[in-house]
Amino acid sequence: MDFGRLITAMVTPFHENGSINYSEAQRLANYLLDNGSDGLCVAGTTGESATMNQEERRQLFLAVQEVTRERGASLIAGCGSNNTADTIRLCRMAQEVGADAALLVTPYYNKPPQDGLYAHYAAVAEAVELPLVLYNVPGRTGVNMKPDTVARLAQLPNIVALKEATGDMDQMSLLSAKTPADFLIYSGEDSALLPMLSLGACGVISVSSHIVGPSMKEMIVAWEEGKTEQALELHLSCFDAFQKMFLTTNPLPVKYAMQRLGFQMGPCRLPLTWVTDEQAASIDALLQHLGLL
Repeated sequence: MDFGRLITAMVTPFHENGSINYSEAQRLANYLLDNGSDGLCVAGTTGESATMNQEERRQLFLAVQEVTRERGASLIAGCGSNNTADTIRLCRMAQEVGADAALLVTPYYNKPPQDGLYAHYAAVAEAVELPLVLYNVPGRTGVNMKPDTVARLAQLPNIVALKEATGDMDQMSLLSAKTPADFLIYSGEDSALLPMLSLGACGVISVSSHIVGPSMKEMIVAWEEGKTEQALELHLSCFDAFQKMFLTTNPLPVKYAMQRLGFQMGPCRLPLTWVTDEQAASIDALLQHLGLL
């Protein structure tokens, strides 16, 4: 299984009335694939999935898939929820439209124990044939999926990868030690990409790659080629972007940045609002420094 090394967690463009702008999503998808991305993760947290219904997701998957198929890139469909039955329905829909994999966040708010997490993912894996990517982001969900649980799940044939967003290098070390060699671990924290590569990660599912994709891709290639000093230089050159893209709730900074780069982002859906004037000025300064404005 190979989804690529740099996967962008894509923002969702909206019209001014809040409906999804599918044609602009296709334009953005092409831009990202032109700028370092090997694949796209659609309708994840960055894509404001919590505010989408199933039909909107289906139409978005189909629209972006037209681009990824033509470009030979991977499409990972955001299908996670805190309801196992709904997650299965979303995964079946993603499988029907031909997604390459589904990204499944740990159930949020209900805070299941480790055996509940295992049972949730095992039920989804049994219900579909689609490759599944686990997503551990306790800062968003309130629950941390432990390495032993991931190791158990990695034994199931269609659970093939993990997006690990704790930023905890001890946990990453345990994940590498306990999971099979062919189980893919992606950094879910942009600033943790380089240290996680050193501990066995294969790449990143990234937000900052919207604006520093070429440098991030070059960093990964440099690391794979043993050019560690170059990889560090590239990490440091991207570090301000890694910070600025999370100076307030994701995806507000990256949606503002892409709007400044000429994409029709529209508003975020409530309860998300927009960046403040001070935050906008900080992002503008970053984009100017990067030579994008």
